[in-house]
Amino acid sequence: MRIGNGFDVHAFGEGDHVTLGGTRIAHARGLVAHSDGDVVIHALCDAIFGALALGDIGKHFPPSDQRWRHADSRQFLRHAASLMAQRGYALCNADVTVVCESPKIGPHAQAMRENLADDLGCRLDQVSIKATTTEKLGFTGREEGIAAQASVLLVER
Repeated sequence: MRIGNGFDVHAFGEGDHVTLGGTRIAHARGLVAHSDGDVVIHALCDAIFGALALGDIGKHFPPSDQRWRHADSRQFLRHAASLMAQRGYALCNADVTVVCESPKIGPHAQAMRENLADDLGCRLDQVSIKATTTEKLGFTGREEGIAAQASVLLVER
């Protein structure tokens, strides 16, 4: 077994939506990022890469590479899943916590889980999405951005 964890943050900027867990969510602001700024997928990729001892998302998809400008982060997750399979591992479970005051995550959690399970090639009950606030403390509490933390357990196939 291998355990990995990941963390990602993006600041709010101009825009009319955020993308979280591959789900487009209407919002008064967007996220500032090289790709689509999907903190859920970025944290999850880092957790998988960490469990496999393969560095971080920036190593695989450098922000200096224009190919990834405005990229759909779901392709990053599919890449992480393929590396996991190539190395003989399967996902036992993934657990993601989104940290933000807004938008509300609950109404979109099921769609996010479905996207992530699809991209990871696993069952829906192997993927958890939950959310919390910081009770108005810190940058997420001041609604300056969104953060996500992910943990994964990989097992040898």
